[in-house]
Amino acid sequence: MSRHVAIVTDSTAYLPPQAMERHGITAVPLTVVLGDQALEEGTEISARSLAIALQKRRSVTTSRPSPEVFAAAYRAAADAGATGIVSLHLSAEFSGTYDAAVLAAREAPVPVRVVDTGMVAMALGFCALAAAETVEADGSLDEAVAAAEKRAAGTYAYFYVDTLDYLRRGGRIGAAAALFGSALAVKPLLQLDGGRIEFLEKVRTASKAIARLEEIVAERAGDCQVDIAVHHLAAPERAAALADRLRERVPGLAEMHVSEVGAVIGAHTGPGLLGAVVSPR
Repeated sequence: MSRHVAIVTDSTAYLPPQAMERHGITAVPLTVVLGDQALEEGTEISARSLAIALQKRRSVTTSRPSPEVFAAAYRAAADAGATGIVSLHLSAEFSGTYDAAVLAAREAPVPVRVVDTGMVAMALGFCALAAAETVEADGSLDEAVAAAEKRAAGTYAYFYVDTLDYLRRGGRIGAAAALFGSALAVKPLLQLDGGRIEFLEKVRTASKAIARLEEIVAERAGDCQVDIAVHHLAAPERAAALADRLRERVPGLAEMHVSEVGAVIGAHTGPGLLGAVVSPR
């Protein structure tokens, strides 16, 4: 298996650990600041601990990795034999992670192509997998970047939140804040569009919103061969039920991933999040 091009992403990709190990993908952690504690996502704070902190209305913020952390990851990849690196990250609209990676890439010992995928969660994870599979087929650095960008262009992410309060607090809601104003009782469906979170539809009840989320995902998948990811925060039963229904409704389903988001995304969505990513192959 070729490893001449290394694949680096960040912890918000929420890739299954076995997939990261199988494909040799490195994830650089973002940081969650809980009170006066700075904790690395994935190793020092769990999604469950984050959900409890949010429910207790503790102060929670997030922070990008430093350029030095990226530099260390790039050096490690080069020391392991990589002659080039593809570094794929969550939307620059959400975080300074992309900028930190660009700064580190300038001093890296091998060429590094840093890509703002405009995605997050498994919408980003599927991009990393596409790049890794291209490398394993003996693809070049440019071909791996092209594969990731093609996957990003065809991938859609939709999600439901119990309340817009967390998104408003973190400044991540974009144009949807103006549409909803103070109408936080509305159950919103949102989507990733142009690297930003945008309003899709408003629904009056949680059950209707989740049913509509299912319909949208099934319609988007159509008869194509697709991978789907279902994400949640502190809502495992909702996620499992949605995944089961989508398995029945999507004839071209290739792989289904069901997982809880990490603390960084959870800090901005709050408990009750239910999201779905549709990514054609």
